[in-house]
Amino acid sequence: MSKMTAVLQGTLNWVDERFPLTSFWKDHLVGYYAPKNFNFWYLFGSLAMLVLGIQFVTGILLTMHFKPDASLNASGVPVSFASVEYIMRDVPWGWLIRYMHSTGASFFFAAVYLHIFRGMLYGSYRKPRELIWVFGMLIFFLLMAEAFFGYLLPWGQMSFWGAQVIVNLFSTIPLIGEDLSLWLRGDYVVGDATLNRFFAFHVIAVPLVLLGLVVAHLIALHQVGSNNPDGIEIKKNKDANGIPLDGIPFHPYYTVKDIVGVVVFLMVFSVIIFFMPEFGGYFLEYNNFFPADPMVTPAHIAPVWYFTPYYSILRAVTYPLFGIDAKFWGVMAMGAATMVIALLPWLDRSPVKSIRYRGPLYKGFLAAFIASFLILGYLGTMGQTPVRTIVAQICSMIYFAFFLLMPIYSSLDKCQPEPDRVTSK
Repeated sequence: MSKMTAVLQGTLNWVDERFPLTSFWKDHLVGYYAPKNFNFWYLFGSLAMLVLGIQFVTGILLTMHFKPDASLNASGVPVSFASVEYIMRDVPWGWLIRYMHSTGASFFFAAVYLHIFRGMLYGSYRKPRELIWVFGMLIFFLLMAEAFFGYLLPWGQMSFWGAQVIVNLFSTIPLIGEDLSLWLRGDYVVGDATLNRFFAFHVIAVPLVLLGLVVAHLIALHQVGSNNPDGIEIKKNKDANGIPLDGIPFHPYYTVKDIVGVVVFLMVFSVIIFFMPEFGGYFLEYNNFFPADPMVTPAHIAPVWYFTPYYSILRAVTYPLFGIDAKFWGVMAMGAATMVIALLPWLDRSPVKSIRYRGPLYKGFLAAFIASFLILGYLGTMGQTPVRTIVAQICSMIYFAFFLLMPIYSSLDKCQPEPDRVTSK
C-alpha cells in the first residue's frame, strides 16, 4: 500500500467513524439490489433528479442578478423585467443560464409526467409502495406551486395576467377564498408585494420542502425496494446470503445504463436551448417578451403547456350547481383532477400490478385516460369555443371515470397469472 493510499484510507476511516459515508454508499448504491428487468420507462426518475439539480444550480445563478421589483426604472420598464433583459444581454452566459432554467422547467414536468405514467403502467403505487406514491404526488403538487410562483417573476404580460387569473380563482373558495387571495397577492391587486411574495416562495420556501420530500421519497423507495415491469417482489426470492435472486446491484449496472439515457437527454436538451428555446411558444410565450401592463389584456390568456390539461378541466365546467357559481365548481374539478391521482393505491383492486398481466378493461380505460389527458392539454392552449368546450367536457368525464370506476373495472378485469420470477422481456 502506497503512502498516498494509506492517507486516503485513513481519512476515509476517520470520516466513517463520524459520518456513515461508506455504509451509505453500500446500502443505497453498491449494496442496493434493483430488479434486473428495468426497461426504458425506469429512466425518467433519474432524469427528474438530474433536471432538479439543473434547476437548483441555474436558479441560484439567476438570483444573483434578478431583482424582484415591479416599480418602473428610468426607461419606464419594470425593474424585474429589465433585470431579466440584463441577464440575457449583459451577464456573461446569462442567456444560457436563463434558457437552461426555462427549458428545464418544461423538461422537469415532462420527466415527472412520464414517471407517473410508468407507475400507472406497472402498478408502482400498489402495496407496499403506497407511501412512496403519496410522497411522489406531494412532490408533484409542490412542483406545480413552484412553477406557478416562478412564472410571475419575469413580470411579462403573460406572467402578470396568468398570475392574475390563477390568484383570482382562489377567491371562489367559500369562507376563506377572499382572504386567501389577498394573502397570496399581498395587496388588493397583483403588484410589487405579490412579486416579492412569489419570489420568496419560489426561491426559499417551496424548494426547501421539495428537497425534503425528494429525500423522503428515496428513503421510502429503498426501504421497500423498487417495483419492476412484472410487478414481482424480488425480496421474496433470496439466496443463502440474503441477496435477491432477480436483483442486480444498482451500481454499476444501472448507474452506467442511466448515463446513456442522460447523454441522450442532454443532447435533446442542448438542441432546444441553442436552437429553439421558446419551442414554438410552448416553453416561452410570445406575450411574455413584453413588460407587464395592467392596462392591456392579452387576447388569449393560457397557462404553460404542463398546466393546460387542468386548465381545460377548469373551463369545461360551465353550469352552476346548487346555486353556486360554475367558476367555483371548475376550481374544485381542477383541484380534484390532480389530487385523485394520489388515491390510486386505494382505488385499484386488481389481483396483479403490471399491465403485462392485466386484462382488456384496464388497458382500455388507461388508453382512454391518456388520450383524454393529451386532448385536454391541447385544448388548454387554444381559445374557448362551444365545440371545444363540449370536447373538453367529454374528455373531463373520461379523465375522472378512469379513477372513479377503477374499483369496479379493476376487480372485474380478466388478468393473467403473474410469474414466480421476473422475466427478461
